[in-house]
Amino acid sequence: MNLPLVPEWQSMLLQLPDTCLPHMTEFSPMMSLRVMRSSLLSRVKLLGIAGVRAAHGHEGHVSHHPDGSEPLYYDHRAFPLPDIPFRKELSSHQTALKEKERGAWKQLSQEDKIALYRIKFDQSYAEMNKPSNEWKTVFGGIFILFGITGFVVWWQSVYVYPAKPHTLDDEWKAMQMQRMLDMHIGPIQGFSSKWDYEKNEWKK
Repeated sequence: MNLPLVPEWQSMLLQLPDTCLPHMTEFSPMMSLRVMRSSLLSRVKLLGIAGVRAAHGHEGHVSHHPDGSEPLYYDHRAFPLPDIPFRKELSSHQTALKEKERGAWKQLSQEDKIALYRIKFDQSYAEMNKPSNEWKTVFGGIFILFGITGFVVWWQSVYVYPAKPHTLDDEWKAMQMQRMLDMHIGPIQGFSSKWDYEKNEWKK
């Protein structure tokens, strides 16, 4: 009893040489099941790998990031000469200006010199040393945080914290202090040692 073959195996059998066909037709049912199972598992495995690569963006999409070995442009007062010029791709006018730069500089106007400088550098020293208004943003953020904190403290004192206990009243404190004097708390170096019991006043 031979099991029916799937269309994929039929196409594979058609591509095999004629000498192999007699051996292939004599497969037992168990052998056919094993071959079909291994084929299906390999296909599922390949599909799984392809799905994972596609999900992680590796299928036809490779990100390119400059590494630390590539020269980069940067503006810094301590390093006046960057590794590369600011403008990498030049327009036709800028290309012509660079060709004009090869000649005598006396033929360059002030505007040409400024344009050549902007090709090489992004900011001048005056622009890098120019003070910014960032301090206004910093102080504004600090004052906003102070205001929010004050509002939260006020809201908690009104709606969250309980009322002040009676033991913090001035009358209760006076009664507590008088009781400590009557009990002679700390008569040598403590609280009562500073009270004159004969004159009924604090020692001077």
